[in-house]
Amino acid sequence: MGYRLLWERIRTGDEAAFFDLYGALYQELVNFGIRTCGDTDLASEATDQVFVKIWEKRTQLERVENVQSYLITFLKRRILRLIEKQHKINTALQNVKAEDEWIEMPYEEFVIKVQTNEIIQIRLKEALEKLSFRQKQLVNLKFFEGYSYEKISEITQMSVKTAYNTLYDALKILREELKDI
Repeated sequence: MGYRLLWERIRTGDEAAFFDLYGALYQELVNFGIRTCGDTDLASEATDQVFVKIWEKRTQLERVENVQSYLITFLKRRILRLIEKQHKINTALQNVKAEDEWIEMPYEEFVIKVQTNEIIQIRLKEALEKLSFRQKQLVNLKFFEGYSYEKISEITQMSVKTAYNTLYDALKILREELKDI
């Protein structure tokens, strides 16, 4: 079965077609991502985000003649966005002056005020890895994309209250994981 037919079935909400396309192209896209950015984790994360976005936007997808080419282009853009976001985080980490009151402050201020050094960056990455996929998605949408809870609710198809509670739980985990820095 061709990728175009799978694509058309995904546009109608066919979950099996989505998983067939995912299974057929996931590793190829990750490998392309690794060749593009040289970072296995980043390539995997970007590929995951591409497929999540396809499923979330399935009813709004356009017809595509060359699905592989479309996904590669989508992946390149996603990798660039993740690299840009990582650069912003690193810049914020390098501009920090305060060290002690971060645990009481909102997450946005926390990202800006964390001291810069490799140990803290590694700890932050490890702390983020403790979050579930959904928690990471919501942290990204709220604090890096800057969306309101209402917009997050619309994007993720969860209630505003659930989005808020999920983010609250994620921040609790991050604070706990990073409390002794």
